[in-house]
Amino acid sequence: MQWLETLAIWVVPVVFAITVHEVAHGWVASLLGVQTARLLGRLTLNPAKHIDPVGTILLPGFLLLVSNFVFGWAKPVPVDNRKLRSPRRDMALVAAAGPGANLLMLIGWLLFAKLLIDTGVARTDDHFLLQVAFAGVSINVVLMVLNLIPLPPLDGSRVVMSLLPPGLARSYAQLERWGLVILLGLMVAGLLDNILGPPVKFVLTLAERFLSG
Repeated sequence: MQWLETLAIWVVPVVFAITVHEVAHGWVASLLGVQTARLLGRLTLNPAKHIDPVGTILLPGFLLLVSNFVFGWAKPVPVDNRKLRSPRRDMALVAAAGPGANLLMLIGWLLFAKLLIDTGVARTDDHFLLQVAFAGVSINVVLMVLNLIPLPPLDGSRVVMSLLPPGLARSYAQLERWGLVILLGLMVAGLLDNILGPPVKFVLTLAERFLSG
C-alpha cells in the first residue's frame, strides 16, 4: 500500500516533467525552422507519444522502490541540426529548452504548493495534493540539474559543444555512445548523488524558504 501511495504521488509529476522537457526541445526547434518533431506528431503533451518503456516507466518505478532519487527520460524528440540556420548556436538553444522547461514547471508546482498552503486547503504536509506538488518540485529540480551536466547526450553537453572549436566538438560528441553507461555507473557508485546533491539541495532550500515565507 505504501508503494501504491508513492506511485500515485509521483506518477503525474514524473511523466509530465519528462514529457514537457522533450516537447520544449521540439517546440524551440520548430521556432528555429526545423519542423521534424511537428511532422512526426511529437509536439504534443500526450505522454503516449513520448514514453520510453525503460526511461519513463521501468527506471523511475525501480528507483521509487529502492531509493529517494528519481530520474528518467522520454523518447528524444528528433532534431536535424543540419536544417538549423545557425547549427551551433541554435542547437544550444534547443538543448537549453529542456532544462528551461523544467525550471518553469518547478516554479509552477511551487506556486501550486504555496496556493494550497495559503488558502488552507493543505493544512498538513501529508496532504495528497501538497505531496504531489512537492514531488513536482523535486523531479523538476533533479531533471534540470541532471541535464545541465556536460556529459553527452545530456543537454549541457550540447551547449558545451556549441562553444568548442568544430574539431574538438566532434571528438567530444563521441562520448555519447558511452554517456548512459557512464551515468548509470556514477549512480551505482553513489557519485551521482555527490554531483547533483549540492545544487539540488540549494534549489530546494530556496523553495522551502519561499513556502514558509
